[in-house]
Amino acid sequence: MSKNIKSISNPKLRLEVLSTEEVQKIHDATLWIIENVGVRFPSERALEIWEANGASVDEERKIVRAKPQVIEEALKKCPPAYTLAARDPAQDCPLDGNHVFLGTDGCGVEVIDIETGQKRTSSLRDVRDIARVADATEEVGFHWVPVSAQDKPAETRGLHEIKTIWENSTKHVQTESIYSVHEARAAMEMAGLLVGGKEELRKHPVLSLMQCTASPLGHDGGSLEAALIAAEHGIPTGFMTMTSCLTTGPATMAGNLAVGNAEVIAATALLQLAFPGAPVFYAAAQTAADLQSGAYTGGGPEDFLFGAATNALADFYNIPLSMGAFATGAKEPNWQAGVEGAFSSFMASVVMSDMLLGCGFLHGSRIWSYAEMMLDCEIFSMVHKMMQGIEVNEETLALETIANVGPGGHFLAQKHTRRHARELFRPQFMDRRPYSEWETKKDDARDWALAKARRILQEHQPDPLDPKISEEMTKIIEAVEKELRIAAG
Repeated sequence: MSKNIKSISNPKLRLEVLSTEEVQKIHDATLWIIENVGVRFPSERALEIWEANGASVDEERKIVRAKPQVIEEALKKCPPAYTLAARDPAQDCPLDGNHVFLGTDGCGVEVIDIETGQKRTSSLRDVRDIARVADATEEVGFHWVPVSAQDKPAETRGLHEIKTIWENSTKHVQTESIYSVHEARAAMEMAGLLVGGKEELRKHPVLSLMQCTASPLGHDGGSLEAALIAAEHGIPTGFMTMTSCLTTGPATMAGNLAVGNAEVIAATALLQLAFPGAPVFYAAAQTAADLQSGAYTGGGPEDFLFGAATNALADFYNIPLSMGAFATGAKEPNWQAGVEGAFSSFMASVVMSDMLLGCGFLHGSRIWSYAEMMLDCEIFSMVHKMMQGIEVNEETLALETIANVGPGGHFLAQKHTRRHARELFRPQFMDRRPYSEWETKKDDARDWALAKARRILQEHQPDPLDPKISEEMTKIIEAVEKELRIAAG
Protein backbone atom coordinates (compact mmCIF):
# COMPACT_ATOMS: atom_id res chain seq x y z
CA MET A 1 0.00 0.00 0.00
CA SER A 2 1.00 3.64 -0.45
CA LYS A 3 3.39 5.15 2.09
CA ASN A 4 1.99 8.58 1.38
CA ILE A 5 0.94 10.72 4.35
CA LYS A 6 -1.88 13.19 3.83
CA SER A 7 -1.40 16.52 5.59
CA ILE A 8 -3.08 19.90 5.30
CA SER A 9 -0.70 22.62 4.11
CA ASN A 10 -0.81 26.02 2.38
CA PRO A 11 -4.44 26.60 3.42
CA LYS A 12 -6.70 29.10 1.68
CA LEU A 13 -9.14 29.20 4.60
CA ARG A 14 -8.47 31.15 7.79
CA LEU A 15 -10.33 31.78 11.06
CA GLU A 16 -9.72 34.09 14.00
CA VAL A 17 -11.44 33.11 17.25
CA LEU A 18 -9.34 35.33 19.51
CA SER A 19 -8.05 38.79 18.65
CA THR A 20 -4.46 39.79 19.39
CA GLU A 21 -5.69 41.81 22.36
CA GLU A 22 -7.70 38.88 23.73
CA VAL A 23 -4.72 36.53 23.47
CA GLN A 24 -2.62 39.07 25.38
CA LYS A 25 -5.28 39.27 28.11
CA ILE A 26 -5.28 35.49 28.52
CA HIS A 27 -1.48 35.49 28.66
CA ASP A 28 -1.46 38.24 31.30
CA ALA A 29 -4.09 36.37 33.33
CA THR A 30 -1.99 33.22 33.05
CA LEU A 31 1.12 34.95 34.39
CA TRP A 32 -0.96 36.33 37.28
CA ILE A 33 -2.18 32.82 38.11
CA ILE A 34 1.34 31.37 38.10
CA GLU A 35 2.72 34.21 40.22
CA ASN A 36 -0.11 34.55 42.74
CA VAL A 37 -1.96 31.22 42.87
CA GLY A 38 0.80 28.87 41.78
CA VAL A 39 1.01 25.48 40.08
CA ARG A 40 1.62 22.19 41.85
CA PHE A 41 4.82 20.30 40.88
CA PRO A 42 5.05 17.11 43.01
CA SER A 43 8.60 16.28 41.93
CA GLU A 44 11.74 17.00 43.95
CA ARG A 45 13.76 17.42 40.79
CA ALA A 46 11.25 19.91 39.38
CA LEU A 47 11.11 21.87 42.64
CA GLU A 48 14.90 22.09 42.76
CA ILE A 49 14.97 23.49 39.21
CA TRP A 50 12.34 26.09 40.05
CA GLU A 51 14.10 27.12 43.25
CA ALA A 52 17.43 27.43 41.44
CA ASN A 53 15.77 29.84 39.02
CA GLY A 54 14.31 32.14 41.66
CA ALA A 55 10.78 30.78 41.98
CA SER A 56 8.97 30.63 45.30
CA VAL A 57 8.57 26.99 46.33
CA ASP A 58 6.18 25.71 48.97
CA GLU A 59 7.94 22.44 49.85
CA GLU A 60 5.07 21.06 51.87
CA ARG A 61 2.33 21.64 49.29
CA LYS A 62 4.67 21.32 46.26
CA ILE A 63 3.32 24.57 44.85
CA VAL A 64 5.51 26.83 42.71
CA ARG A 65 4.97 30.53 42.18
CA ALA A 66 7.17 32.20 39.59
CA LYS A 67 7.57 35.79 38.43
CA PRO A 68 6.34 36.63 34.92
CA GLN A 69 9.83 37.40 33.65
CA VAL A 70 11.04 33.92 34.65
CA ILE A 71 8.26 32.30 32.61
CA GLU A 72 8.57 34.60 29.62
CA GLU A 73 12.34 34.33 29.38
CA ALA A 74 12.17 30.55 29.58
CA LEU A 75 9.53 30.33 26.85
CA LYS A 76 11.71 32.36 24.48
CA LYS A 77 14.07 29.37 24.36
CA CYS A 78 11.47 27.01 22.88
CA PRO A 79 12.28 26.00 19.28
CA PRO A 80 9.46 27.19 17.00
CA ALA A 81 9.72 24.29 14.55
CA TYR A 82 11.20 20.80 14.31
CA THR A 83 10.39 17.41 12.80
CA LEU A 84 8.80 14.32 14.27
CA ALA A 85 11.00 11.66 12.73
CA ALA A 86 9.64 8.36 11.47
CA ARG A 87 11.27 4.96 11.09
CA ASP A 88 10.89 5.67 7.36
CA PRO A 89 12.30 9.19 6.78
CA ALA A 90 9.85 9.69 3.90
CA GLN A 91 7.11 9.75 6.54
CA ASP A 92 8.65 12.41 8.78
CA CYS A 93 6.16 15.01 10.05
CA PRO A 94 7.49 18.60 10.00
CA LEU A 95 5.93 20.71 12.75
CA ASP A 96 6.53 24.02 11.02
CA GLY A 97 3.18 25.80 11.25
CA ASN A 98 2.28 24.86 7.67
CA HIS A 99 1.17 21.25 8.15
CA VAL A 100 -1.68 19.58 9.99
CA PHE A 101 -1.16 15.89 10.73
CA LEU A 102 -3.73 13.46 12.08
CA GLY A 103 -2.89 10.91 14.74
CA THR A 104 -4.74 8.18 16.56
CA ASP A 105 -5.93 9.03 20.07
CA GLY A 106 -4.46 7.46 23.18
CA CYS A 107 -5.01 5.53 26.38
CA GLY A 108 -8.33 3.90 25.53
CA VAL A 109 -9.21 1.00 27.78
CA GLU A 110 -11.77 -0.87 25.69
CA VAL A 111 -12.07 -2.00 22.07
CA ILE A 112 -15.02 -2.92 19.89
CA ASP A 113 -13.67 -6.20 18.54
CA ILE A 114 -13.15 -6.01 14.78
CA GLU A 115 -14.60 -9.49 14.24
CA THR A 116 -17.25 -10.01 16.92
CA GLY A 117 -18.40 -6.42 17.37
CA GLN A 118 -18.36 -6.94 21.14
CA LYS A 119 -16.83 -4.43 23.55
CA ARG A 120 -13.92 -5.83 25.58
CA THR A 121 -10.82 -4.83 27.52
CA SER A 122 -7.90 -3.68 25.36
CA SER A 123 -4.66 -5.68 25.08
CA LEU A 124 -1.26 -5.56 23.38
CA ARG A 125 -2.75 -7.40 20.40
CA ASP A 126 -5.02 -4.41 19.85
CA VAL A 127 -2.05 -2.04 19.94
CA ARG A 128 -0.48 -4.19 17.21
CA ASP A 129 -3.58 -4.40 15.03
CA ILE A 130 -4.42 -0.72 15.25
CA ALA A 131 -0.80 0.14 14.37
CA ARG A 132 -1.01 -2.03 11.25
CA VAL A 133 -4.25 -0.43 10.09
CA ALA A 134 -2.90 3.05 10.78
CA ASP A 135 0.33 2.23 8.97
CA ALA A 136 -1.66 1.57 5.79
CA THR A 137 -3.94 4.61 6.14
CA GLU A 138 -2.63 7.76 4.49
CA GLU A 139 -4.76 10.10 6.60
CA VAL A 140 -2.91 8.96 9.73
CA GLY A 141 0.38 10.83 9.89
CA PHE A 142 1.63 9.52 13.22
CA HIS A 143 0.72 7.16 16.03
CA TRP A 144 -0.39 8.17 19.47
CA VAL A 145 -0.41 4.89 21.41
CA PRO A 146 -4.13 4.18 20.96
CA VAL A 147 -5.14 1.77 23.69
CA SER A 148 -3.71 0.40 26.91
CA ALA A 149 -2.04 -3.03 26.79
CA GLN A 150 -3.77 -4.19 29.94
CA ASP A 151 -2.38 -7.71 29.62
CA LYS A 152 1.12 -6.36 30.34
CA PRO A 153 2.58 -5.19 33.67
CA ALA A 154 1.47 -1.66 34.49
CA GLU A 155 5.04 -0.60 35.30
CA THR A 156 6.35 -1.43 31.79
CA ARG A 157 3.13 -1.34 29.78
CA GLY A 158 4.14 1.82 27.94
CA LEU A 159 7.38 0.17 26.77
CA HIS A 160 5.57 -2.87 25.38
CA GLU A 161 3.22 -0.51 23.53
CA ILE A 162 5.84 1.59 21.74
CA LYS A 163 7.88 -1.49 20.82
CA THR A 164 4.81 -3.12 19.30
CA ILE A 165 3.99 -0.06 17.22
CA TRP A 166 7.56 0.21 15.92
CA GLU A 167 7.33 -3.46 14.94
CA ASN A 168 4.15 -2.83 12.95
CA SER A 169 4.58 0.61 11.41
CA THR A 170 7.20 2.93 9.96
CA LYS A 171 5.44 6.12 11.12
CA HIS A 172 6.33 8.36 14.07
CA VAL A 173 5.28 7.19 17.54
CA GLN A 174 3.97 9.44 20.29
CA THR A 175 2.95 8.14 23.69
CA GLU A 176 1.11 9.33 26.76
CA SER A 177 1.92 6.13 28.63
CA ILE A 178 5.50 6.81 29.72
CA TYR A 179 5.22 8.44 33.14
CA SER A 180 7.97 7.14 35.35
CA VAL A 181 11.74 7.45 35.52
CA HIS A 182 12.45 3.78 34.76
CA GLU A 183 10.11 3.73 31.74
CA ALA A 184 11.44 7.03 30.40
CA ARG A 185 15.08 5.94 30.55
CA ALA A 186 14.26 2.64 28.89
CA ALA A 187 12.18 4.37 26.20
CA MET A 188 15.12 6.66 25.36
CA GLU A 189 17.38 3.63 25.01
CA MET A 190 14.85 1.83 22.81
CA ALA A 191 14.35 4.85 20.56
CA GLY A 192 18.11 5.21 20.23
CA LEU A 193 18.34 1.68 18.84
CA LEU A 194 16.20 2.73 15.85
CA VAL A 195 18.43 5.60 14.77
CA GLY A 196 21.91 4.56 15.85
CA GLY A 197 22.44 6.08 19.26
CA LYS A 198 21.81 8.97 21.62
CA GLU A 199 23.19 11.76 19.44
CA GLU A 200 21.35 10.57 16.34
CA LEU A 201 18.17 10.49 18.39
CA ARG A 202 18.49 14.24 18.95
CA LYS A 203 18.61 14.73 15.19
CA HIS A 204 15.91 12.18 14.39
CA PRO A 205 13.44 11.93 17.30
CA VAL A 206 11.42 8.84 16.36
CA LEU A 207 9.57 9.12 19.66
CA SER A 208 7.71 11.98 21.31
CA LEU A 209 6.08 12.17 24.73
CA MET A 210 2.77 13.61 25.83
CA GLN A 211 2.04 14.18 29.50
CA CYS A 212 -1.37 15.09 30.90
CA THR A 213 -1.63 17.81 33.52
CA ALA A 214 -3.60 17.27 36.74
CA SER A 215 -6.20 20.00 36.48
CA PRO A 216 -6.75 22.36 38.03
CA LEU A 217 -3.23 23.80 38.24
CA GLY A 218 -1.31 20.64 38.93
CA HIS A 219 0.95 17.96 37.50
CA ASP A 220 1.76 14.32 38.16
CA GLY A 221 5.16 13.69 39.69
CA GLY A 222 6.06 10.70 37.54
CA SER A 223 5.02 12.52 34.39
CA LEU A 224 7.25 15.46 35.27
CA GLU A 225 10.22 13.17 35.88
CA ALA A 226 9.66 11.39 32.57
CA ALA A 227 9.28 14.69 30.71
CA LEU A 228 12.57 15.99 32.11
CA ILE A 229 14.36 12.84 30.95
CA ALA A 230 12.82 13.17 27.50
CA ALA A 231 13.81 16.83 27.25
CA GLU A 232 17.35 15.93 28.28
CA HIS A 233 17.51 13.53 25.32
CA GLY A 234 16.03 15.98 22.81
CA ILE A 235 12.74 14.11 22.57
CA PRO A 236 9.77 16.38 21.73
CA THR A 237 7.59 16.66 24.80
CA GLY A 238 4.22 18.27 25.40
CA PHE A 239 1.85 18.82 28.30
CA MET A 240 -1.86 18.40 27.65
CA THR A 241 -4.45 20.29 29.63
CA MET A 242 -7.96 18.87 29.75
CA THR A 243 -9.55 21.55 31.92
CA SER A 244 -13.31 21.23 31.98
CA CYS A 245 -15.69 24.14 32.45
CA LEU A 246 -17.60 23.77 35.75
CA THR A 247 -15.37 21.09 37.34
CA THR A 248 -11.62 21.50 36.81
CA GLY A 249 -11.92 24.97 35.35
CA PRO A 250 -14.16 28.03 35.61
CA ALA A 251 -17.56 27.94 33.92
CA THR A 252 -16.41 30.71 31.56
CA MET A 253 -14.37 29.69 28.54
CA ALA A 254 -11.80 32.48 28.93
CA GLY A 255 -11.17 31.46 32.54
CA ASN A 256 -10.89 27.84 31.51
CA LEU A 257 -8.33 28.77 28.88
CA ALA A 258 -6.32 30.73 31.45
CA VAL A 259 -6.20 27.82 33.93
CA GLY A 260 -5.20 25.32 31.24
CA ASN A 261 -2.67 27.73 29.81
CA ALA A 262 -1.06 28.16 33.24
CA GLU A 263 -0.66 24.40 33.54
CA VAL A 264 0.90 24.01 30.11
CA ILE A 265 3.26 26.97 29.97
CA ALA A 266 4.47 26.53 33.55
CA ALA A 267 5.54 22.95 32.75
CA THR A 268 6.94 24.03 29.39
CA ALA A 269 8.97 26.73 31.12
CA LEU A 270 10.30 24.10 33.54
CA LEU A 271 11.72 22.05 30.65
CA GLN A 272 13.37 25.14 29.16
CA LEU A 273 14.89 26.13 32.49
CA ALA A 274 16.37 22.64 32.78
CA PHE A 275 17.31 22.08 29.13
CA PRO A 276 17.18 25.29 27.06
CA GLY A 277 16.13 24.68 23.47
CA ALA A 278 14.53 21.30 24.14
CA PRO A 279 11.76 20.62 21.58
CA VAL A 280 8.35 21.10 23.18
CA PHE A 281 4.75 21.40 22.09
CA TYR A 282 1.52 22.74 23.52
CA ALA A 283 -1.25 20.17 23.94
CA ALA A 284 -4.89 20.62 24.85
CA ALA A 285 -8.27 18.94 24.89
CA GLN A 286 -10.41 21.32 26.92
CA THR A 287 -14.12 20.72 27.23
CA ALA A 288 -17.20 21.69 29.19
CA ALA A 289 -18.68 19.33 31.75
CA ASP A 290 -22.19 18.09 31.10
CA LEU A 291 -24.64 20.42 32.84
CA GLN A 292 -26.77 17.56 34.08
CA SER A 293 -24.24 14.95 35.18
CA GLY A 294 -20.97 16.88 35.45
CA ALA A 295 -19.31 14.22 33.29
CA TYR A 296 -16.66 14.73 30.61
CA THR A 297 -18.48 15.28 27.32
CA GLY A 298 -15.94 14.78 24.54
CA GLY A 299 -17.74 17.14 22.19
CA GLY A 300 -19.89 20.25 21.87
CA PRO A 301 -19.57 23.86 20.71
CA GLU A 302 -17.24 24.76 23.58
CA ASP A 303 -14.84 22.01 22.53
CA PHE A 304 -14.85 23.28 18.95
CA LEU A 305 -14.10 26.85 20.04
CA PHE A 306 -11.35 25.64 22.38
CA GLY A 307 -9.87 23.80 19.40
CA ALA A 308 -9.40 27.04 17.52
CA ALA A 309 -8.60 29.30 20.48
CA THR A 310 -5.80 27.12 21.82
CA ASN A 311 -3.91 27.39 18.54
CA ALA A 312 -3.89 31.17 18.98
CA LEU A 313 -2.17 30.67 22.33
CA ALA A 314 0.36 28.19 20.90
CA ASP A 315 1.10 30.63 18.08
CA PHE A 316 1.58 33.40 20.66
CA TYR A 317 4.29 31.30 22.31
CA ASN A 318 5.59 30.22 18.90
CA ILE A 319 5.50 26.49 19.61
CA PRO A 320 3.69 23.63 17.81
CA LEU A 321 0.26 22.49 18.99
CA SER A 322 -1.25 19.06 19.48
CA MET A 323 -5.02 19.52 19.66
CA GLY A 324 -7.66 17.06 20.72
CA ALA A 325 -10.24 16.56 17.98
CA PHE A 326 -12.63 13.73 17.05
CA ALA A 327 -12.80 11.44 20.17
CA THR A 328 -16.55 11.90 20.19
CA GLY A 329 -18.72 11.36 23.23
CA ALA A 330 -20.99 9.13 21.12
CA LYS A 331 -21.27 5.48 22.09
CA GLU A 332 -21.23 4.20 18.50
CA PRO A 333 -20.45 5.58 15.03
CA ASN A 334 -23.57 7.69 14.49
CA TRP A 335 -24.94 11.19 13.87
CA GLN A 336 -23.37 12.56 17.05
CA ALA A 337 -19.98 11.10 16.18
CA GLY A 338 -20.12 12.64 12.72
CA VAL A 339 -21.14 16.08 13.96
CA GLU A 340 -18.53 16.21 16.70
CA GLY A 341 -15.78 14.78 14.53
CA ALA A 342 -16.49 17.17 11.66
CA PHE A 343 -16.71 20.35 13.71
CA SER A 344 -13.78 19.56 16.00
CA SER A 345 -11.44 18.59 13.18
CA PHE A 346 -12.43 21.54 11.00
CA MET A 347 -12.03 24.14 13.74
CA ALA A 348 -8.63 22.77 14.76
CA SER A 349 -7.49 22.50 11.13
CA VAL A 350 -8.64 25.88 9.91
CA VAL A 351 -6.28 27.51 12.43
CA MET A 352 -3.50 25.10 11.39
CA SER A 353 -2.99 23.08 14.57
CA ASP A 354 0.11 21.01 13.89
CA MET A 355 -1.25 17.74 15.27
CA LEU A 356 -4.83 16.50 15.59
CA LEU A 357 -5.67 13.66 17.96
CA GLY A 358 -8.78 11.58 18.51
CA CYS A 359 -9.12 9.47 15.39
CA GLY A 360 -10.95 6.21 16.09
CA PHE A 361 -12.42 6.84 19.52
CA LEU A 362 -15.89 6.75 21.01
CA HIS A 363 -17.29 7.60 24.45
CA GLY A 364 -14.80 10.41 25.08
CA SER A 365 -11.58 8.53 24.22
CA ARG A 366 -12.53 5.41 26.18
CA ILE A 367 -13.57 2.94 23.47
CA TRP A 368 -11.68 2.18 20.24
CA SER A 369 -13.69 1.49 17.08
CA TYR A 370 -12.16 0.49 13.74
CA ALA A 371 -15.25 1.69 11.92
CA GLU A 372 -15.01 5.06 13.65
CA MET A 373 -11.34 5.27 12.71
CA MET A 374 -12.10 4.88 9.02
CA LEU A 375 -15.01 7.34 9.19
CA ASP A 376 -12.86 9.90 11.05
CA CYS A 377 -10.20 9.55 8.36
CA GLU A 378 -12.78 10.33 5.70
CA ILE A 379 -13.82 13.44 7.63
CA PHE A 380 -10.17 14.49 7.73
CA SER A 381 -9.93 13.97 3.97
CA MET A 382 -12.96 16.21 3.50
CA VAL A 383 -11.41 18.91 5.67
CA HIS A 384 -8.17 18.46 3.71
CA LYS A 385 -10.09 19.16 0.50
CA MET A 386 -11.98 22.13 1.96
CA MET A 387 -8.78 23.74 3.21
CA GLN A 388 -7.49 23.88 -0.36
CA GLY A 389 -10.15 26.48 -1.11
CA ILE A 390 -10.98 27.42 -4.70
CA GLU A 391 -8.21 28.13 -7.17
CA VAL A 392 -9.07 30.86 -9.66
CA ASN A 393 -6.95 31.23 -12.79
CA GLU A 394 -7.26 31.00 -16.56
CA GLU A 395 -7.26 27.20 -16.53
CA THR A 396 -9.84 26.81 -13.76
CA LEU A 397 -12.20 29.46 -15.15
CA ALA A 398 -12.41 27.22 -18.25
CA LEU A 399 -13.77 29.90 -20.58
CA GLU A 400 -12.65 28.11 -23.76
CA THR A 401 -14.35 24.91 -22.63
CA ILE A 402 -17.51 26.77 -21.70
CA ALA A 403 -17.56 28.33 -25.16
CA ASN A 404 -17.06 24.92 -26.82
CA VAL A 405 -20.01 23.42 -24.97
CA GLY A 406 -22.33 26.41 -25.25
CA PRO A 407 -25.94 26.56 -24.06
CA GLY A 408 -27.67 23.21 -23.57
CA GLY A 409 -24.57 21.02 -24.02
CA HIS A 410 -22.65 18.93 -21.50
CA PHE A 411 -19.06 18.86 -20.31
CA LEU A 412 -18.39 15.12 -19.91
CA ALA A 413 -16.60 14.69 -23.24
CA GLN A 414 -14.33 17.72 -22.89
CA LYS A 415 -10.56 17.34 -22.47
CA HIS A 416 -10.72 19.94 -19.70
CA THR A 417 -13.10 17.66 -17.82
CA ARG A 418 -10.79 14.69 -18.19
CA ARG A 419 -7.87 16.77 -16.92
CA HIS A 420 -9.65 17.90 -13.79
CA ALA A 421 -12.29 15.28 -12.95
CA ARG A 422 -10.06 13.45 -10.47
CA GLU A 423 -9.54 16.65 -8.48
CA LEU A 424 -13.12 16.37 -7.24
CA PHE A 425 -13.57 14.66 -3.89
CA ARG A 426 -14.65 11.05 -4.13
CA PRO A 427 -15.95 9.71 -0.81
CA GLN A 428 -15.54 6.13 0.31
CA PHE A 429 -18.35 6.04 2.84
CA MET A 430 -20.97 8.61 1.86
CA ASP A 431 -24.06 6.92 0.47
CA ARG A 432 -24.81 8.28 -3.02
CA ARG A 433 -26.54 5.20 -4.40
CA PRO A 434 -30.03 5.17 -5.82
CA TYR A 435 -32.66 4.84 -3.09
CA SER A 436 -33.82 1.52 -4.49
CA GLU A 437 -30.35 -0.01 -4.08
CA TRP A 438 -30.09 1.19 -0.50
CA GLU A 439 -33.60 -0.11 0.21
CA THR A 440 -32.57 -3.56 -1.00
CA LYS A 441 -29.25 -3.83 0.86
CA LYS A 442 -29.85 -1.62 3.93
CA ASP A 443 -26.08 -1.35 4.55
CA ASP A 444 -24.35 1.93 5.33
CA ALA A 445 -21.09 3.74 6.01
CA ARG A 446 -20.41 1.83 9.22
CA ASP A 447 -20.51 -1.48 7.35
CA TRP A 448 -18.21 -0.24 4.61
CA ALA A 449 -15.76 1.35 7.07
CA LEU A 450 -15.50 -1.82 9.12
CA ALA A 451 -15.03 -3.89 5.96
CA LYS A 452 -12.15 -1.63 4.90
CA ALA A 453 -10.43 -1.96 8.26
CA ARG A 454 -10.81 -5.75 8.15
CA ARG A 455 -9.37 -5.84 4.64
CA ILE A 456 -6.34 -3.77 5.67
CA LEU A 457 -5.71 -5.95 8.69
CA GLN A 458 -5.84 -9.09 6.55
CA GLU A 459 -3.77 -7.82 3.64
CA HIS A 460 -1.34 -5.13 4.81
CA GLN A 461 2.17 -6.24 5.69
CA PRO A 462 4.15 -3.41 7.28
CA ASP A 463 7.87 -3.06 6.71
CA PRO A 464 9.38 -5.31 9.38
CA LEU A 465 11.58 -4.01 12.15
CA ASP A 466 15.07 -5.46 12.19
CA PRO A 467 14.74 -8.59 14.39
CA LYS A 468 17.99 -7.72 16.17
CA ILE A 469 16.59 -4.33 17.19
CA SER A 470 13.36 -5.94 18.32
CA GLU A 471 15.33 -8.45 20.38
CA GLU A 472 17.38 -5.68 22.01
CA MET A 473 14.19 -3.82 22.89
CA THR A 474 12.82 -6.95 24.53
CA LYS A 475 16.00 -7.23 26.62
CA ILE A 476 15.65 -3.61 27.74
CA ILE A 477 12.06 -4.19 28.85
CA GLU A 478 12.96 -7.43 30.62
CA ALA A 479 15.81 -5.70 32.44
CA VAL A 480 13.42 -3.02 33.71
CA GLU A 481 10.92 -5.63 34.85
CA LYS A 482 13.66 -7.58 36.66
CA GLU A 483 14.90 -4.43 38.37
CA LEU A 484 11.41 -3.57 39.55
CA ARG A 485 10.85 -7.10 40.90
CA ILE A 486 14.10 -6.87 42.88
CA ALA A 487 13.17 -3.45 44.21
CA ALA A 488 9.77 -4.76 45.28
CA GLY A 489 11.50 -7.46 47.31
